[in-house]
Amino acid sequence: MSILIPAIVRGKTAITLASLYQQYACVQALIDAGADINKQDQICSNPFLISCLTGDLTLLRIILPAKPDLNCVTRFGGVGLTPACEKGHLSIVKELLAHTEINVNQTNHVGWTPLLEAIVLNDGGIKQQAIVQLLLEHGASPHMTDKYGKTPLELARERGFEEIAQLLIAAGA
Repeated sequence: MSILIPAIVRGKTAITLASLYQQYACVQALIDAGADINKQDQICSNPFLISCLTGDLTLLRIILPAKPDLNCVTRFGGVGLTPACEKGHLSIVKELLAHTEINVNQTNHVGWTPLLEAIVLNDGGIKQQAIVQLLLEHGASPHMTDKYGKTPLELARERGFEEIAQLLIAAGA
């Protein structure tokens, strides 16, 4: 019996496991051998989404040249950009916006865009301000509302994030 059997039962592939354990040479070798980088396990993880969720820039830079499906979503329905924005992974957000055509206005299962997640699920600090600015510069709509009809500006103000509110106003909110 192999220790990998429980992982395989949950749908984790070799490349997903290598990604989770930061075995970059193995990830590259598996890509070179034709591994399916888009196959998702039972919790919707794959190498691309793992890099975005964990803030692993090295992994992302290995995965991007292999042309991952940027429309793969997490178990919450967000593209990779969404959790990167939520968790404040500024380097991941920069890389995605600079080198891909990822949808900056995609909504997840609760109706939140990456911009809304950057505002609602973080502290409004310098890193989040930079993420909000980048999203706006790359076409994120300051007018898309959550499922309750609240705009990013309303949500920023409710949380006392005045710097983010000013960025949104400057973008036409």
